Amino acid sequence: MTTTTLHPHPHHKSPRIRLAPIRGLLVALAVLAVVFGALDLSLAQPFGYSDLSSTASGTVSLALAAMGETAIIVSGGLDLSAGAVLSLANCLFVTQVGTSAGSMVLWALLAIAAGGCVGAVNGFFVAYVRLQPVVVTLATMFITQGVTLLILKQPGGTVPPDFTTALTSDVANGHIPMPLVVIGVALVVWYVVKKSRFGTMMYAIGSDEGAAHLKALPTRSAKFWTYVLGGCFYGAAGVFFSAQTGGGDPLVGAGMLLPIFVAVVLGGTPLGGGRGGCFGTVVGAFSVTLIANMLLVLNVSTYYSTIVEGGILILAVLGTSTGLRWSRLLHLPAARRGASSKGSAPATPAARRDSASDSTTSMKDDLPALSLRERLRHNRETLRLCLPSYVGLVVLLAVTFILFSANVGIAGYLKSLLVLSSFLAILALGQGAVVLSGGLDLSVPFTITLAGVVLTGVTNGSDVAALWGVPGVLLLGAVIGAINGFGVAVLRISPLIMTLAMNGILQGVALVYDNGAPTGFAPPSIRWLMTGQLLGVTPVVYFLIAFAAFAIFLLHRTVYGRRLFAVGSNPVSAKFSGVPVTKILILTYALSGVCSALVGVMLSGFTGQAFNDMGDPYLLTSIAVVVVGGTLMTGGRGNYIGMMGGALMLTALSTLLSGSSLPVASRGVVYGLVVLAAVVAMRERRAS
Repeated sequence: MTTTTLHPHPHHKSPRIRLAPIRGLLVALAVLAVVFGALDLSLAQPFGYSDLSSTASGTVSLALAAMGETAIIVSGGLDLSAGAVLSLANCLFVTQVGTSAGSMVLWALLAIAAGGCVGAVNGFFVAYVRLQPVVVTLATMFITQGVTLLILKQPGGTVPPDFTTALTSDVANGHIPMPLVVIGVALVVWYVVKKSRFGTMMYAIGSDEGAAHLKALPTRSAKFWTYVLGGCFYGAAGVFFSAQTGGGDPLVGAGMLLPIFVAVVLGGTPLGGGRGGCFGTVVGAFSVTLIANMLLVLNVSTYYSTIVEGGILILAVLGTSTGLRWSRLLHLPAARRGASSKGSAPATPAARRDSASDSTTSMKDDLPALSLRERLRHNRETLRLCLPSYVGLVVLLAVTFILFSANVGIAGYLKSLLVLSSFLAILALGQGAVVLSGGLDLSVPFTITLAGVVLTGVTNGSDVAALWGVPGVLLLGAVIGAINGFGVAVLRISPLIMTLAMNGILQGVALVYDNGAPTGFAPPSIRWLMTGQLLGVTPVVYFLIAFAAFAIFLLHRTVYGRRLFAVGSNPVSAKFSGVPVTKILILTYALSGVCSALVGVMLSGFTGQAFNDMGDPYLLTSIAVVVVGGTLMTGGRGNYIGMMGGALMLTALSTLLSGSSLPVASRGVVYGLVVLAAVVAMRERRAS
């Protein structure tokens, strides 16, 4: 018997399954399987149909919003307005919808369209005006929140029962939960978009926008419509949230941003753009919901939820990171940031560093030998950065005195202005230094809150305890900032993601520490600093003058300051020039943490107590001060004198708005518009 051996053709290749394109989805499925298994073991009874239905219902809003965020991240962008747009669609729908089927369909579509309109605003400024997506979407987030509060001031409104039934009941004779059908329809929409020419352009732009532009792809148009698509997904999430809860909540979006990013990253979409997709994001959203359910089953306090979400976000980013530089993750290409003007040869690393220092340092050693006219010419760039904020301050002061001259004493008003601006002036040093390095610190709100809560808790009105309590709180802020810096500089996590996750972790830590209700009082010495009198002036004014002098010296007269500007101008060139980039970044974020903690101490003294949301108003304002003060958001250019002017100007603006008849909700709208206007003006000056 003869045995015949079959040999494959030498050119024949065995079929292989390419796993790289779906690696993120496979990881997301593996995580979901682990989480589901742990939850199933925690339940008294096996996971059943009712559990599936309730889980799906609780996941849809998060999944839809995260899908919109995914589309934008795939195209190389970021969107911080997702939660705010969800709230807008929710409140718009519940306040306007009628009981007829036509009204329900109409207002559902209009709510989704409202989300698309916000996305169009974001897309216009990002794609056509070419502003940084982080700053644009942060500004529109506050504008949208203000508009939402004008529509619905507090939770309320009603949703027709038929609408709720239509989106949350079962179909196919009770065998399929309707929420799963909604998710399925959304995935079909995503699949169609992904396979279209528009979808191909999204991925091409996210992979390499420059190369896509060279291939004659309409990159600006595609980026614009990607933000519109994302806004429509956020609007759909708000509509489903209305059906799920039966009412409206203008503040629901504030807590959605962290879970949205967790779902996106856990679903395998990296923040560098060009890879990932919504299928994995939906899986990630289910994982987030199941983790929250498991904490409830285990009787873990809900205070730990943001701690878990923040930790998962950091771990997920580390798991999906491919070694991209943090400058790319923030969409600030080092080559573009460090390049000279168009048509000129690129500068050497040392020249870039010196140029960055020269453009931001207000004085040089040889200035005493120059005439006044020569000094003005030498510091023309510094004046260009600083003057707008002071001009705005003078205008606001004039308007205030004209409108309220009968009720406002000039001396008393100016003293109050300095006291109130002290918080922003101190935050300007920390946030400003981070922005000068090319980053951003979103952990400011709950660093402030945790510092205030801890100080009042450990001192409880004792000056003796304050002797070690205040330094301890400032050290706590430094540690928080150093952890942020370590994540950014060493682990190469995007500054936005690292500080956003840290803010969520700190929120949970603060709630766990005070059990949701802060106790204790500020020490009398801190209260005297903020509300007492010394030679007819509140003592904090003297402290503010000394602090401003220290900040100017630190940023513009020290080795650290020169190195900071070099890192912000071009981190790669700075590293080759011998600048310890990692050390500088860690120190910079630690400085921001100390400044935030100091503001927490001062706020507790100003109010006498601490409360759990005392830092919330300072997220946008800390960035607005830096931008209005003339600091370039891509790093490497700015001046603390301008930031100080920004602090005074925004405080004067806030005071003017407080004395007017405008609703409180309008302040966020005004602040957002001011930031957008300042960023546009900065871009124009940069291009000139």
